[in-house]
Amino acid sequence: MDHTEAFEVWYNPAELSYEQLLAYVWDSHNPHYNTSSVQYRNVIWVENEQEHSIAETQKAAIESTDGKPVETLILPATSFHPAEDYHQKYALRHNQALMQLFDHWYPTGKEFRDSFTAMRMNAYLQGHGSATLLMSELEGYGLPDELKAALVEQSSRLSEDQGMACAIPGA
Repeated sequence: MDHTEAFEVWYNPAELSYEQLLAYVWDSHNPHYNTSSVQYRNVIWVENEQEHSIAETQKAAIESTDGKPVETLILPATSFHPAEDYHQKYALRHNQALMQLFDHWYPTGKEFRDSFTAMRMNAYLQGHGSATLLMSELEGYGLPDELKAALVEQSSRLSEDQGMACAIPGA
């Protein structure tokens, strides 16, 4: 493999600091895991020297606390290449009722991939967020009534079936 599977994070520093974001990243994986596979290695890509310094400081603190080396690499960000369209928004893609509506609303793969709304709905379907939070955000998405109604119905089903845990930082 000549690539590392990754995801790109967009965040609002007025709501979540880079330090908080990185703390969430460190907590979301085993930083001591080492693999010879480039495809599945743990990496934090940084955009500038300030981000690099923050990441190295947090890495050193983890090593000090845990008493073992952190294997997560800290590398300069170069270019990001999104996965193929069929890999995007996995949970949403596997909800046929919602996908029929999203396919109509976002007719091209790029529109769907780049959609903030589709990203948020995918997160909700994976159990990140609450039905209450979804309802408070829904009006701001500018969606047609048919899609809003389907999302309201889905959220009530999710909150009953999956007990949607609020795992989105700041949510």
